[in-house]
Amino acid sequence: MSAHAHPRTLLTPAMRGVLERMARAGRPPLHALTPQQARAFYEAGSGVLDIPPHKMARVEALQIPTRDGATLHAELVVPHPHGPDDAHAAGHTPVPQPWPVLLYLHGGGFTIGSVATHASLCRHLAHLAHCAVLSVDYRLAPEHTFPTAVHDAWDALQWLHAQAPALGLDPARLAVGGDSAGGTLSIVTALQARDAGLPLRLQLLFYPGCAAHADTPSHRTFAHGFVLEADSIAWFFGQYLNTPAEREDWRFSPLNAPDLDGAAPVWMGLAECDPLVDEGVMMADRFRLAGVPVDLEIYRGVTHEFIKMGRAIPEALRAHQDAARALRLAFEGPAVPG
Repeated sequence: MSAHAHPRTLLTPAMRGVLERMARAGRPPLHALTPQQARAFYEAGSGVLDIPPHKMARVEALQIPTRDGATLHAELVVPHPHGPDDAHAAGHTPVPQPWPVLLYLHGGGFTIGSVATHASLCRHLAHLAHCAVLSVDYRLAPEHTFPTAVHDAWDALQWLHAQAPALGLDPARLAVGGDSAGGTLSIVTALQARDAGLPLRLQLLFYPGCAAHADTPSHRTFAHGFVLEADSIAWFFGQYLNTPAEREDWRFSPLNAPDLDGAAPVWMGLAECDPLVDEGVMMADRFRLAGVPVDLEIYRGVTHEFIKMGRAIPEALRAHQDAARALRLAFEGPAVPG
C-alpha cells in the first residue's frame, strides 16, 4: 500500500458495503456496553450475514465436566454421510465408521460469543470436511477471568479424547480449531496436547490473537472502521486479564511460548484488513521455524469476523472450503506419532 493510500481502498466492494451498512445502522461499539449487553448484541446480530445452518444427521447437546467441578455446555454435530465410501453398496447398509472430530472454540474476545453464534460455521465445516464438530461454551470473562478459558479448552479436549469411542468418534483423528480468541485458545490447547502426548492432526486457526500487546503496524493501520476496533480489543483484554503482567503469559499470547517444536500441523486463515493480521503472520513464521508444517492463507480485502459473513462476502465461503480441505487432508493422512 502506498504511503498516501487510505487503508479502506484495500477492501473489496462487498466488504466495503458491509462496513457501510454497519455504520448506517449506528450500532453502539462493544466497548460502550456491559459484557452482558455486548453478548446479547452479538448473539442478535450473529446470524444476519451468516449462511443458513446446514442440516446435520445428528445434533447432540453434551455436558463436559471441568477440573473445578463446573459443567460446560457443548454441541456435537455430525454431517450426513456422503460419497462413495458411504453409499449403500450392493443393498447393504454401510457400517458407520467412527468420525474424525474437530474441537471448535468460538471467538469473541474471551467475553462474548457462544456455541449458538458459531453454529452455522461449525455445521458448514462439518458438512464440507466430512467430520464431526464439537463446539464448546467455555466460560467467559469477566465472570471467569484468565486462565479459566484456557483450562476449559484443555479439559474439553481431554474429555473428548476419552469419550470419543462412546460418541462414535475416532480418538486417533482429533483436531482443534477456532477463530480470534478461540484461535488463541486452540494454539495453547495444541501445545498442551503436545506436552501431554495427545496427538492432534491439525490446528485450524482463523485470525488468532497471538501477541501480548496491540502494537504491530496492522493494529495501527486497521485500528478504526474495520469491524474489530482498537478500543474493543482493549476492552476485551480488560475483561479477561486480572493484571497487566498476564499479557506476557504464553497462554494469553502464544507468540511468547518458549517452544513450538512438535506441535500439530497448522492451517491458518487471516484477513488482510484486520488488526490481528501481522501477529498471525508472525505466529505462522514461528511455527515454521520450529519445523511445524504451516499452510497460511491471507484473504485479501476483508476484515476480522469475515468468516461469519458468508451471505455477503464470497471470501468467507472460500475460507470455509480451504479450511475444510485442510481438515480432510489431515484426517485422511497417516497418524502423527504421539
